[in-house]
Amino acid sequence: MAIYKKQLFFLFGILAAIFFITARPVSAQNRKFTVVIDPGHGGKDPGAVGSASREKEIVLSVGLKLGKLIENNHPDVKVTYTRKNDRFVPLNQRAEIANKAHADLFISIHCNALDRRTVSPRGVETFVLGLHRSRDHLEVAKAENSVIMYEEDYSVKYEGFNPNEPESYIIFEFMANEFLDRSIYFATMVQNQLVANSRRINRNVRQAGFLVLREVAMPSILVELGYISNREEEKYLKSESGQTSLAASIYNGFKEYKREYDKKNSVFTGNRAQQPQPRQEISRPSSMQLPVEEGGKEYRIQFLTSFRKYKDGASVFKGLSPVDYYIDGKTYKYTYGRTTSPKESWKILRKVRQNFKDAFIIEFEKGKRVK
Repeated sequence: MAIYKKQLFFLFGILAAIFFITARPVSAQNRKFTVVIDPGHGGKDPGAVGSASREKEIVLSVGLKLGKLIENNHPDVKVTYTRKNDRFVPLNQRAEIANKAHADLFISIHCNALDRRTVSPRGVETFVLGLHRSRDHLEVAKAENSVIMYEEDYSVKYEGFNPNEPESYIIFEFMANEFLDRSIYFATMVQNQLVANSRRINRNVRQAGFLVLREVAMPSILVELGYISNREEEKYLKSESGQTSLAASIYNGFKEYKREYDKKNSVFTGNRAQQPQPRQEISRPSSMQLPVEEGGKEYRIQFLTSFRKYKDGASVFKGLSPVDYYIDGKTYKYTYGRTTSPKESWKILRKVRQNFKDAFIIEFEKGKRVK
């Protein structure tokens, strides 16, 4: 019972810190979009060890390559690293770096591993914060959280949290992550690219209790690049070409997220006077699916992005019907509602946001997305 009280006390402290961080003044938001890249482990903590490589070196190389891609292609983005060399950084300091930077995204990079006595699987998986739903997810979280044992007084610093005790993870059941939707969206973009671009085996987007994600106040993901315990995959992970491809895939996911972020930001914070003037409004059917002049400009609500193609009426749409989609690369982007009236599009948006908080307005002209 004592350990649960400590954990709940720690939880309230975290929530208070998140409130303080996210309640920063508007003037602090008038700065560059900031992404924090977190290569896991380092220094005295090698991370997972393969037959001829160490996790800390692989993830540092991929992290630096990723940062360089962002810096070279996005002058409006500031890149911050939790480490740029072989040094040990405690988990709470990694989160502190991100929170002090008021970061917009946090990307933690790792490699997976299984006991050498076990036949190792292969594949990439991207995690967001949450309560793990399987023993496999728990084992991954335990392996990554065990880094705190390299820290002095970790039991005091993390209020009695023991990464090897399943009971310690009960705290994640009580945590409501206000950034979860955006984290899942970003994780999906990255996972799709790792599978399609780097041709990795898909182990899906998952949730688990990672300490480093728990303490950051922003959308965040933890990428497991592959299994260093698998000889074939280890060869790929430690190769220059493999690391370059993995960095490029994460970057592609970031680029997609940033593009949608910019689009939403321009829609919701832009000058109303610069928006298209409303045409004569068309009477709205009860379905909110509006007739559109052929070849004219129209507005739709984008609410879901997926690597999969869903049929109309699928449960993932949460009752929205009929639903349209368009294809961007290898990604399906689902939309609801079609109207020629900007004013009407805001009404539809309010309805869609009841179930999809990150939904936003997009424009089409002559049947093609206006970017």
